Amino acid sequence: MCGIGGVMNRDPSRPVDPNVLVAMAAIQSHRGPDGCGWKVVDNRGVGFAHARLAIIDLNPERGRQPFVSADGQHTIVHNGEFYDYKRLRSDLTSRGYRFATKSDTELTLHLADRYGLEGALPHLRGEFAFAFYEKAADRLTLVRDRFGVKPLYWAQTPESFVFGSEIKVVFAHPDVQRQISSQGLYHQLMQLMVPGTSAFEGVHAVQPGHMVIVERQNGQLRVQTKTYWDLNFPLLSDRTSSQPDDFYIEELRRYFIESIQLKLEADVPVACYLSGGIDSCTILGVAAACQQSPVKAFTVGFDDRDYEETAISQEMAQAVGADQDIVTVQGGQLYEHFARAIWHTERSIYNTFTIAKMLLSEHVHNAGYRVVLTGEGSDELFAGYPQLRLDMILHGMQDASPAERADLEDWLQASNRIFKGNLLAEKPLDDPALTDAIGFTPSCLQSWLTAAHSVPGLMHSDRRAATRDYSPGTAIASVLDRSQIQGRHPLDKVQYIWIKTQFESQVLGWAGDRVDMANSMEARPPFLDHHLVEFAVTLPPLLRFRGRKDKFVLREAMRGLLPKALYERQKFAFMAPPAHTDVAKQKAMRSLADDYLSKQAIEAAGLLDNAAVQQVLQQHADSNTSDSERTKLDAIINHMLSVQMLHQHFVATDVPKQARDRARELGWQVQQPTLTNA
Repeated sequence: MCGIGGVMNRDPSRPVDPNVLVAMAAIQSHRGPDGCGWKVVDNRGVGFAHARLAIIDLNPERGRQPFVSADGQHTIVHNGEFYDYKRLRSDLTSRGYRFATKSDTELTLHLADRYGLEGALPHLRGEFAFAFYEKAADRLTLVRDRFGVKPLYWAQTPESFVFGSEIKVVFAHPDVQRQISSQGLYHQLMQLMVPGTSAFEGVHAVQPGHMVIVERQNGQLRVQTKTYWDLNFPLLSDRTSSQPDDFYIEELRRYFIESIQLKLEADVPVACYLSGGIDSCTILGVAAACQQSPVKAFTVGFDDRDYEETAISQEMAQAVGADQDIVTVQGGQLYEHFARAIWHTERSIYNTFTIAKMLLSEHVHNAGYRVVLTGEGSDELFAGYPQLRLDMILHGMQDASPAERADLEDWLQASNRIFKGNLLAEKPLDDPALTDAIGFTPSCLQSWLTAAHSVPGLMHSDRRAATRDYSPGTAIASVLDRSQIQGRHPLDKVQYIWIKTQFESQVLGWAGDRVDMANSMEARPPFLDHHLVEFAVTLPPLLRFRGRKDKFVLREAMRGLLPKALYERQKFAFMAPPAHTDVAKQKAMRSLADDYLSKQAIEAAGLLDNAAVQQVLQQHADSNTSDSERTKLDAIINHMLSVQMLHQHFVATDVPKQARDRARELGWQVQQPTLTNA
């Protein structure tokens, strides 16, 4: 895992400044502290930057990127991991290809030579984001992995196309304007984002499973996007027959074990994150069986009984002989590190779990690890979240009687009471645009869309006027691929929508890569191996949610290694306790509000309405406010703090200067590095 960046100028005769490339690498040195590489393609107006985190091939020179093909035609800069690389390298070697390194990155150059770049993509297995330049075609292509585990952003200036692993890398280029857009602000205050967007004017995210292709035409840069992979849930018409349960259970077990075996491959030690959930516990159990020595497991705990899961994680660690390390986070700590977390997430957060995760990854890094296996993706594939199961009950159980569905809904709501007003909306909501696209408004979006009603009142009057006729539901519906939704089972639909919205930007973003890589930690999610996923989408809906068991098929496949209490336990969303549950946390939040939500700070940023902000803070402090209402207010305050911090970090701060200063601190200089010719 690393950090990448680069530039393609509209005019090929205009050279790329190497100092800018080094600065782009330096500002993301947390992603790659092991060295800087850069490359300007001669007389092409194209340049690449790289900050390296050494995981495969630890040789500091041999693994330095960018990589250039032996004939000089292709250049690649890459962030991420390609698994199964040993088999692919052996196959290519038998066909006459010669490798100069042991790095998995070099595979892409040879695969592209054999199949073309687009033809090479089906062979790439893992989480990745890379930029590939083809000299003969004068074409730059950005590629992001199938789920968006690795981030990748781009922007255009009048003269250039600029890209980077993080938004701050794009902003390190002095020609890129830095401004929070009114629509971006709207979405930051409601948490739910439009796929492919960011909080900032003109800064785009490469969408998962997509390529962004940049070519020069008639003196201009032409940018187009192309999908190379999608989930492809089967049509209902193709779900007319199914195999016995045992077939799916055995196949899932086979794919899952294979994925974990591949993700344990590294030239450094690999640990596991361990919560009290079935996802991380099954990963730990299989990983422990694969390893000769005890697996190291890291757990984060909270000082709140309702959100504490360490006891059950300890039972799992003891059952498989893992060496467990528990980090307990106190309530007040979370807000102490809030501003630092926002610098890394580059977007708003509604729950301080992301800060707890950042503190956990920092602890893991300090313990000498830089690779962990993590459980993201299981809830998305097997309907673990309560909001996904709610839509299965409401829309996907045609054979159940109204009484049976009502009984299940009552049980679900009661057992997830602490998430009311957060993961689960207080009241049903219908968004016309989403209902038109999907057939109903998914429950996984309803709580955030409910929050949208309060957003205009929080915004500065100028921002409110700019979004007067704006509909967030319409904006999201407009970018969804309806061909992947129409004709599918309701559970397939809501899983697809969640994966394309909150999963990429929230679960994999601010709760995943951004806070892990803040501490140079590579997180590998075995559930997102695309071979496993392509099997998982074929699972009958009732194998994902049966009776009152979420993730039924996974429970059955892994039943032999799970403690009884964990096998029988319902999914519990892993979150930090909201601020209103803890006096110390409330005090820490108010201290931040005094700084970032003061009248002076609000007027300087021009994002929020001061009177509305103060009203929210007063309502939150009122002891007569209900717990469910305060849960919603906690999220709103977190969003308001977030946007003020985003302005401070990336608009008020001179980011290009910050990047140059960071390069000087690191001693990263413009001197032609040793580049690998593969």
